[in-house]
Amino acid sequence: MFVDPPAPQPLQPGETPPAPSSSALASPDAAVSWEFNPEYQRLVLMWRQVVPPLDTLAATLDKAYQLARSKDVWDAPVSGRYVEEMAEWRTRLGRYRQAVLTSISDQAADTPRWVPVDTGAPHAFS
Repeated sequence: MFVDPPAPQPLQPGETPPAPSSSALASPDAAVSWEFNPEYQRLVLMWRQVVPPLDTLAATLDKAYQLARSKDVWDAPVSGRYVEEMAEWRTRLGRYRQAVLTSISDQAADTPRWVPVDTGAPHAFS
């Protein structure tokens, strides 16, 4: 049916920020502190919050679809129409899942994992 896009990856144990580029000129301001991007972390959490309900919806709809297709449950001419509607619902749910997860994945691809910390700048309420 549909294949999920790549999920944003959480901070891995032992993962380090990017190394400073060797082409930069050495200066007192060259020392940069890095932090894992909170915006990227929000995308990781969003993915983890969205996938379980989508899985539950798909599993529930699949079970109902399989039961509706079974002649043991319902053997009437009108049953075909309901089975077709359920198949359309399954397709719509698959498209919705694809759209939501692709949106999160695309945003994660455009969001840097690490951002520099302004160590010299004052932070309000910190």
